[in-house]
Amino acid sequence: MSGSRVRLYSRTDCHLCDVARADLGRICAELSVGLEEIDVDTDPDLRADYGDRVPVIFVDGQEHGYFRVEEDRLRAALR
Repeated sequence: MSGSRVRLYSRTDCHLCDVARADLGRICAELSVGLEEIDVDTDPDLRADYGDRVPVIFVDGQEHGYFRVEEDRLRAALR
């Protein structure tokens, strides 16, 4: 598995985060891409930055999208 190329900013008790986590887990496992998850509520600065705009997905350090995983677009970014 490579280093984490995908980062998910999320929080607990968030339905959209649960869906994104499952989608990202499946896609990253299929492509052998590292996935890191960060709970925005563990850091006051992250909580202030993201507020209710979670889940947020980063690919290679750049914001890729938020709320939902666009699978085709994500796969293209990871190629």
